[in-house]
Amino acid sequence: MSDLLERKVGIVACSGEQLPEGTVARLAALRVLNELRPRETVTICLPLFLAGGTEDRAFARVHPTITVDGCDLRCAARGTEKYSSKPVASLVVSELVAGHGLPKPEGCRRLNPAGRQAVELTAQRLVALVDQTLGNGGGSASSSEAAAPQPAEEHREAACSCGSGVAVTKLVVNGRSVELVALPLIFRHFRQTGRGQDEQSLRDLFETVKIYNSVPAEAEAGYREAVRREYAAFCQQKNQS
Repeated sequence: MSDLLERKVGIVACSGEQLPEGTVARLAALRVLNELRPRETVTICLPLFLAGGTEDRAFARVHPTITVDGCDLRCAARGTEKYSSKPVASLVVSELVAGHGLPKPEGCRRLNPAGRQAVELTAQRLVALVDQTLGNGGGSASSSEAAAPQPAEEHREAACSCGSGVAVTKLVVNGRSVELVALPLIFRHFRQTGRGQDEQSLRDLFETVKIYNSVPAEAEAGYREAVRREYAAFCQQKNQS
């Protein structure tokens, strides 16, 4: 992945409340997010993600994610892979507990001692996966262990991913509204490194855009033209400011 975006790991935790293991998954994720690796991780809201949260899905397309599920239904892992990309690692609390010979957690709102032990075990395993992901460049691990030109119609910063800062920009491509991630950041980077609007720079710009976005081959010419127009508007706006 390009270094344009600050590298963080998104943690997608199970939202199930019927099982104690679901509570273990959420508490372990919170411990990593708030205490153990607060600078390296962000959370992704699973219900919003599954319901179509554009910003959360955008974050998961350009950053590695680790899912934490309570049971073998693996709702977080399956949802992340279906709507964004495959997690670099997946944890299942019930399997982790059984694999370490721990007693079964009990209590959904207030965990028993075995549940609290499972939280610590899951949190420590999460930390190891976060460190492994960031340390090896995001290699896969497994565990069941875009008159005067106007800027694009909208920029939104990823909000529910706890400040991930991945902008989602709407552009019109071949008469259809599409969403691309990270355009302002890519444009700023190209401008700051002295890249203009010559053909080679525009080719390199579009190739960078494609790192973070899926561009259908049959629509590539339309995407390329839309990105070119948006970059021209961006440069003009910066020249006037």
